[in-house]
Amino acid sequence: MKHNIAIVGGGSWGIAVARLLYMNGNRVSIWEFSREDYEKLFSERENKIKLPGVVIPEEIEIHNDLEKAVEEREIVCLAIPSHTVRDVSGKLNSIGLKPGTICVNLAKGIEIDTLMRMSEVMDEEIDAVSTSDIVTLSGPSHAEEVARNMPTSVVAASDKLATAELVRDIFSNQFFRVYSSPDIIGVEMGGALKNIIAIAAGIADGLGAGDNARGALFTRGLAEISRLGVAMGANPLTFAGLSGLGDLVTTCISKLSRNRAFGEKIGRGKNLEGALSEMTMVVEGIKTTRAAHSLMEKHGTEMPIAIQVYEVLFNSKNPQDALIELMKRDLKSEI
Repeated sequence: MKHNIAIVGGGSWGIAVARLLYMNGNRVSIWEFSREDYEKLFSERENKIKLPGVVIPEEIEIHNDLEKAVEEREIVCLAIPSHTVRDVSGKLNSIGLKPGTICVNLAKGIEIDTLMRMSEVMDEEIDAVSTSDIVTLSGPSHAEEVARNMPTSVVAASDKLATAELVRDIFSNQFFRVYSSPDIIGVEMGGALKNIIAIAAGIADGLGAGDNARGALFTRGLAEISRLGVAMGANPLTFAGLSGLGDLVTTCISKLSRNRAFGEKIGRGKNLEGALSEMTMVVEGIKTTRAAHSLMEKHGTEMPIAIQVYEVLFNSKNPQDALIELMKRDLKSEI
């Protein structure tokens, strides 16, 4: 069945998802907020910096006008940085989406001021959309690979399982496999918090800590993510899935991971500003580290790795000292 779908966001992930949905037989539009980037995208049909060689088919509409991009679309996908979700959701509300429009969140983050998950922000801002209309799609899915039709598996989660299953069916094809889940809390928390652990993994790589340290970070990092997620109402089994362990491992080891790459710069001696100045894409884990620090205090959960990342990024703690402090913590049972 053909669907009318708008992709809000013309970055690498937005382009990758637009191409995927177009290949699946849907009518697709892209909204790019920057006039300059829109003009390049419209004329060149390619983002030569973020996705060189990936051509946007002529049938995919590209707009700089948000209202035109979402006009008569039954599904709207937000492929934008997490810190812009509230503003853009407010703009969508002003346009007046039709009741029952399905909104798919593709961002991985937590709002710093409110500590809300992205689906909660969308639900609060868009009057025509209820929680049962919102789906979060998450998992190990680098845009650079999805755009080149490389095998990928993710999970679609919604409070209403039938909505997650609909999105699952629309997105799935021979190289992009989607599972469904009713645990949107767990899926969103796994997708957001793994970026903190990826920064930690990058710091360890920058310090030359080795594979043993990396394995420990994966394992204990997953324990921290699960601990906070469960305290917020998530199903613990979700963190053993694609949006938990799957995304965590991929983000911590991949050369395509901006969070890991940023952390490696920190481990090699750069401060926050210096490392950021060398990045060309948004490092979601920085803001998420601030939000997680507040959430762990709110829910009374222990997250030693996240605390040390926070201290290194925002209190100028020496990364080597942070690593030593983690190793010297009081000994305890693993489970």
